[in-house]
Formats: sequence, structure tokens, C-alpha cells
Amino acid sequence: MTTYIKPEEGLTSLSAAELAAKIHAGEVSSREVTQAHLDRIAETDEALHAFLHVGATEALAAADAVDSALAAGEKPASALAGVPLALKDIFTTTDAPTTAASKMLEGYRAPYDATVTRKIREAGIPILGKTNLDEFAMGSSTENSAFGPTHNPYDVERTAGGSGGGTSAALAAGQAPLGIGTDTGGSIRQPAALTNTVGVKPTYGTVSRYGLIACASSLDQGGPCARTVLDTALLHEVIAGHDRFDATSVDKPVAPVVAAAREGASGDLSGVKVGVIKQFDREGWQPGVMSNYHAALRQLEEQGAQLVEVDCPHFDDALNAYYLILPCEVSSNLARFDGMRYGKRVGDDGSHSANEVMALTRAEGFGPEVKRRIILGTYALSVGYYDAYYLQAQRVRTLIAQDFARAYEQVDILAAPTTPTTAFKLGEKAEDPLAMYNFDLCTLPLNLAGLCGMSVPSGFAEDTNLPVGLQLMAPAFADDRLYRVGAAFEAGRA
Repeated sequence: MTTYIKPEEGLTSLSAAELAAKIHAGEVSSREVTQAHLDRIAETDEALHAFLHVGATEALAAADAVDSALAAGEKPASALAGVPLALKDIFTTTDAPTTAASKMLEGYRAPYDATVTRKIREAGIPILGKTNLDEFAMGSSTENSAFGPTHNPYDVERTAGGSGGGTSAALAAGQAPLGIGTDTGGSIRQPAALTNTVGVKPTYGTVSRYGLIACASSLDQGGPCARTVLDTALLHEVIAGHDRFDATSVDKPVAPVVAAAREGASGDLSGVKVGVIKQFDREGWQPGVMSNYHAALRQLEEQGAQLVEVDCPHFDDALNAYYLILPCEVSSNLARFDGMRYGKRVGDDGSHSANEVMALTRAEGFGPEVKRRIILGTYALSVGYYDAYYLQAQRVRTLIAQDFARAYEQVDILAAPTTPTTAFKLGEKAEDPLAMYNFDLCTLPLNLAGLCGMSVPSGFAEDTNLPVGLQLMAPAFADDRLYRVGAAFEAGRA
């Protein structure tokens, strides 16, 4: 086993908040910080494969712009100005390829920046590069990437999670202090749990989806990733907010997540009611994970929280509903990749009809998991099956949302394991789609309800010595509760 944990000393071991303080005080330049992380990528990424593209020239130019502005006496563009970031390769960027880890978009250069990308640039945050993911964000291990899997820095024979394993691996290895992911059914929180990092799925509609290549439009949500709760909150405030270019964007003030994280750092949870979900305290899940989870609950109680068991009976049906709704939306969203409008084109030699070109392009451009989900979704939406499958799944979705609503009448926040096991070995579940789908059991109900959630490091499982995450879940637009409780839990473990 080879490990690539972030160095104990040096710039790549510091938090984003610490780096920002040093940069803004003139103790170190953004160029020095950015170069240190680029060097770390060069040192470790052959073994990890966290990045699909590294934009050293562009990142250093952005860092130089920050340094010049500070030298001229200008106020930092944001609290994170000068601190570099790793961006999941599903957000469009004009200065780097956007592939969604698919052969269908290999080498594609977008004509516009995603809103999240634009906000990062405006905040003075250098983008180190684009990180690996499961193709079109469909998967739980980053093994579905058309360009090869990402490896976990805690054991390179194991997955770093998915679909955003590249971003989480980069954070865990010290390649970047900040990252951006997307979460459709757990793709931010699950990799965070497997890599001892923090990942947040914001309330649906509070971070713009404009320029995010769609997997399932009613489920996808971009969000912040980092190694500490405060760093994640600082990045959350940068990327959140209403966007007129996104029809699903909600015009509401951004929750005070940074203030909540700073408040929670005291470690005091007096008066906070934490719901313990009955359906997520199961026998049969990895003993080391469940032992760690119960220890985390005891810690919350010791910090003043009141634990309340809550019953969410329809969570048992979440997996079935999710894997009907998601493929249906995938079938619709990926219809645009037809070899005609943009992206890959196969068979365009004059000897094939338009239908044949489409078929050849999709056969070669899409990977097996993407094809599987398109076929499932197309079948479920077909005449005679729409009512029986898709509409029924949407009814279950409503029941799950009602379970959450009833739970929040009793408690302030919910707690659960983020994953039922620690990181599994690469290839272990690759031939068993159902086993892979089951790995997201704890995370996907939240996406169906459009609420917010966080995975915060909870230590290591005693039976594998691999990272475990505690999942916290809050009502819609109460993202600040996640940060208060998450920061308190983090402080209690320090």
C-alpha cells in the first residue's frame, strides 16, 4: 500500500483560510502558494490521477493578478483571493477542456464559463485544473471515467469515491486546498467521506447550474469541498447566489454559512436537537463504520446536543425511486449528444445516413454505465410504462420529502453515516451495478427532497483504518445549520 497524504509541513498542508491570511498580509504571494500546489500535483498525480487537465500557465497568471492588486493596495476580491482551487471537469471553462470525463466531449472547449467558474475567477481564486469524475457524473467510484480511475490517497488500490473522486483526492493529497464538486445523489458527500475531507451539497437552487453539464436536472447541485468546515463555508459564500441564467435558481439571500462556521468552532451544541434516522442505523453495514458513527453521536451528545430518534419509513424506497427518476432525466439530457450538433462524430464519411452517424457516435462516445442509464430511462419514459415507473417514482419522492418535513418538526438537523462502508478496492464492484448503486443509500434521499447536506470527517474505521464521514442534513435554505454543527463536531474532534 502506498499513501500520498498531504505533507506535514509547508504551504500545501495549510488550510485555505490560513493561506488567505498569509497572502493578504503579504507574508507569502499567491504565485508561491499556487506554484507549491502545482508542484504537489506534479509529484503525486501519476499515482492518483485526480486531474484530467492542469492549467499551470492560467493558474499562475490568475495568481499574479491577485499579487499585483494587493501590491497596489487594493482590497482582496474575496476572503479567498489568491488561494488556488481544483474544479470538477463538468463545469464549462473557456481556457481549458470540459470533457465530463467522456470520450463524447474529449478535447471540447466551451465558448463560455459556467456561472460557478465565473464567480471563482471574480473572487480571485486561481483554478489549478479540471478534476476527474465518473463519466457525466454517473457513478460512485470514478471508475466510469473514460480516462481512467482516480486512486484514494489513503490507499491507492482503493476508490476515492464518485462521481467527484478527483476533487476529493486532490484535497486529501494536498494538491489543492479548495475544490468544487457536484452532487446528484451523493457525489460530493460520498467522496469526502472516503478521503477524510469536507463536502457540502447546498440546498437545490442556491448555487447556479448554468454551465454545469446536466446529468439529472432536478437532482444536480454544485457545491464546495475543502479540508475544513470553515474553508468550505468561505467557498460556499463565493459560489452561492441567484443567477438569472439558471431557471432553477432561487432568488433568496445566501445563508450566513461563514458566520455559522465561526460560531460552531466553539464546540458548544447546547440546545441543538439532532435526529438519528432509524433507517440508517442498520446491522449488516461495515462494523467499523457503524462503531465510528455511534461514537460520533456520543460526541455530539457530550457537546450538548440532544439526540432524538426519527422514523423516515420511505427512505427504504429511495434507491428504487432515484434509479428511475435519474435515468429518465439522463435519457432526456443526453439526447443532445447525437454526433450532429457538437462533440464527437463517428461515421461522417458520406457513406452513412444521419441515423447511422448518431448510432455510431453514441456507441463509441458513451461508456457502459451511461448507456445503461440512457436505456433504462428511455424504457421507463416509453408509452405504457411512464405511469407505472416514472410517475410512481415521483410519488415516492414526495413521500420522502414528507418524511424529511416531519423529522424537522422534531429536530434541528439530522445525522447519519455518509456511506455504509469505507473505500472499497478498485474493480471490486465494477461488474455489479446494483452493489455500486447501494453504496449511495445514505446520501440520495436528500437529493430527491432538494435539501442540503454535509459530510464531515469522523475519524477512521477500526476494522480498515480508512476514513469515515458523518453526514449532517438540514432543511431547505438552512445551510448555515450544517456549518454550525459541522464546525462544532470538527472542533470536538480536534
